[in-house]
Order: sequence, then structure tokens, then C-alpha cells
Amino acid sequence: MAKRVLIIATDGFEQSELIEPRRLLEAAGIKTTLASPTPGKIRGWNHGEWGLSVTVDKDIEEVSADEFDALLLPGGQMNPDVLRMDDRVIELIENFDADSKPIAAICHAPWLLIEADLVHGRTVTGWPSLHTDLENAGADVVDEEVAVDGNLITSRKPDDIPAFTQALIEALEAADEEDEADDDDEDAEEGETQEL
Repeated sequence: MAKRVLIIATDGFEQSELIEPRRLLEAAGIKTTLASPTPGKIRGWNHGEWGLSVTVDKDIEEVSADEFDALLLPGGQMNPDVLRMDDRVIELIENFDADSKPIAAICHAPWLLIEADLVHGRTVTGWPSLHTDLENAGADVVDEEVAVDGNLITSRKPDDIPAFTQALIEALEAADEEDEADDDDEDAEEGETQEL
């Protein structure tokens, strides 16, 4: 069964950080759903001006972490700044973390991880202007194209998108392997019970 990734964004998302990871994920056979507190269409920000509009698949109130295998949070300065004030968005991020599902945040999106209180004691990266915010929240901040710490995947900027998306794909593949191993263990236990 195809893996499912939830993308949360609103007006002012960094255009490349939503569109390109989504394209790469879908090319890898992963289904994506874009949810937003803003109905209809949301507009991207591209090189200092408004860019493309994309259609929202679901209202933020209509989705739950149970329906998806991972969460993708695009950056852009405006987008996460608005979203971090939305209680439902923060609740969803907390739910993904509680289920140990991958959460991938790029550029300014780690602001959302701070708001959800997920970065303390974790190794993360983000847009340079966020480094002090991340450090103040207790994170170990690195300047690398992608930082993976447990279920958190973070990157700095649009140039990091290939490594960022690949890290998310690998996290989903690793989760698949764990699920298969768990299924094999359950089958073995059932076989032993039947022999008794």
C-alpha cells in the first residue's frame, strides 16, 4: 500500500519547498495530501513576490495523524508564522510526534516544531535567522543540508530540497521495514501458539 504524507501550508509558503518535495514524493509512489486552515487555493511566495497558487485538498479540521505515515512542513517566512498561531496545526504536529511518525520541516518551518515543543535536546537545522530561536528552545543546531534526529528531519533552504526529500523517503522506507519485521514476529508467535 502506498505511503501517505500530509503537507500543511497556508498563503506565503515558499513555493519550491512545497511543490518540489511533493513532486519528488509522488514520483516515488508516495501519496500526498495538502491541508490548510485556508480553504480553496493558497498562494506561494517565489523570489520575493507572490507565485503560483495550489489547490488545498482538505481543511485542517478534516485530517488526523492516524490517516498518514509522515508530515511535511514547507517553509517561507509568512507560512509557518501564521500556522504556529493555529492550535489545530500544533495539535496535529504533536500527534505525529506522539506516534513517532516522521516530521520533515524545512527553512522557517522549524518554528512550528518549537511551538509544538519538539526540539529540546534534538539535533536540528533551519534557515539561519531561526538558529537563535532553535537554540533558545534547547535544540542542538547544526549547519547541514539535512539533520535527522529520530523522527525529526530538518533542512535549511531550497537548495537542500533533494537531500531533505530523500531523507523523508528513506524514513518512510525504514518504517515499512519495521512494519514488515513486526508482522513476521507476529506470524512466528502465532505459529508457535498453534504448535502448542
